[in-house]
Amino acid sequence: MRVEQLGDGEPEVAVVGSVHGDEPCGAHAVDRLLGEDPDVVEPVKLVVANERALDAGVRYVDADLNRSIGEATPENAHERALARRLADEIQGCTVLSLHSTQSHADPFAITSGLDDSVASVVRALPVVAVVDTPEFGEGRLFASDADIVEAEAGLQGTDTAAENAYRLAREFLTAVGALPGDAVEREVPVFEMGDAIPKPPADEYEVFVENFERVEAGETFAAADGEELVADDPFWPVLLSPYGYPGQFGYRGERRGVLGDVEATL
Repeated sequence: MRVEQLGDGEPEVAVVGSVHGDEPCGAHAVDRLLGEDPDVVEPVKLVVANERALDAGVRYVDADLNRSIGEATPENAHERALARRLADEIQGCTVLSLHSTQSHADPFAITSGLDDSVASVVRALPVVAVVDTPEFGEGRLFASDADIVEAEAGLQGTDTAAENAYRLAREFLTAVGALPGDAVEREVPVFEMGDAIPKPPADEYEVFVENFERVEAGETFAAADGEELVADDPFWPVLLSPYGYPGQFGYRGERRGVLGDVEATL
C-alpha cells in the first residue's frame, strides 16, 4: 500500500484508489493529484491500496480486498493484513474510494446508507445515480470506521475511466472543503440494491438492457448461449453486465426517488 499526503496536518479526508488491481483509474487519479500538488485548504490522505495486485494487473492476490475487512478472510492472505492497514489509515475520515466497472460507462456512486454527510457528498459528485447497498456483501470497506462513498468511474481499463476518476476526486475534495471553490449540487436518482440475478452455465452471455433503466415484466433482458432470460416482474438493473461477475449478471434494483427526498427513509 502506498500512502501519500497533500498539505500539512492530520487528514480527515481521504481518496483511495485501486482497491482492486485491475482497476487502475484510482491510482491514476492519485498520481495526477500528487503531480499537480494543489494548494489544499485541509490536508488530504491519498492511498493506492493494493499495489501488488495493481502491478500484476489482477483483481487481487489472494482475496478480494473489498471483501477482506473482518475475520472471514484467511489469515495468510495478502489482502487480510492489507485490509487491516487500510481500515486503520482511513479511520475517522470522509473517504472517496475510486473503482471502475464492466457494467456502465458513466460514473455512479455506491453507498451503504444515506445519512446527511454521505448524501451531501454524493450530490456534489458528477454521477448519474447512487446505489444504496446496505446488505451488499460482507467484509466491504464500508465496515470501516469512516464515512465512505464508492464511485464507479467508468469502464474498466479505459482512459475515460481514468479521466472520470480524477474529476470525481477533484469534485469530492471541493465538496468536503479540502479544495477551494463551491461544490455543484446535482439531482441524483437513488436506487436500492436488490437480489442477485444468477447466470446459468453457458459459454456466451449477452445483456440487452441498460443499467438504471426500467425493465418491464415480460421483457428479455439477457441471454445465455442464446437462451433468453425474461423478467417476471419489473426491475431496474444495477451492475448488470455479461461478464462482470462469474456467477451472476448483476442485481435487481428498485428506484427510490431523488437524493435529498429519500435518504431519510433508506
